[in-house]
Amino acid sequence: MDMQTRAWIDQDQAWLADTVRTHGWAIRYIGGVCACPGCGGEPGDQPPFAYTVGLHGLDHPELLILGVDPGTAGRVLNELGERVRSGTALLPGQMVTFEDWPRRIIPEVVPNPEEILFDANGYYRRPADAPVAAFQLSYDDEEGRFPWDDGYATPELQPRPGTFTA
Repeated sequence: MDMQTRAWIDQDQAWLADTVRTHGWAIRYIGGVCACPGCGGEPGDQPPFAYTVGLHGLDHPELLILGVDPGTAGRVLNELGERVRSGTALLPGQMVTFEDWPRRIIPEVVPNPEEILFDANGYYRRPADAPVAAFQLSYDDEEGRFPWDDGYATPELQPRPGTFTA
């Protein structure tokens, strides 16, 4: 690994540790292109996604959301992070609503977090056979349908848990 890449990784890991220590969690947004200098990443066929790093330290699964822009991802994950910090536990199958976002969310267990939440697993030094737990935040479309419902507007933006890898 060249010195420029190593320096970038060191700075990124320092930012992650400081953010989790200061705020309780950080958010990683992956928009389809590698940001690492020299990686040559290209946009893929995968939807953008974001996840928390730090909720595991609050004895809660990390949260993953797919197919939304960075601003929406940040608002949703930060609001739910605040709920977790204040003692609310999100549960699989539970309907979650928001005052300032018209979508409803249902958390679903992610069966393969070791293939998606690389920074969360790295931060907690979790091996692939014992990764951090995670919930995928599946949200409804404008007609109130969820990704598992017939006629869901954009199924390509929310692959079903276990079928998506980073």
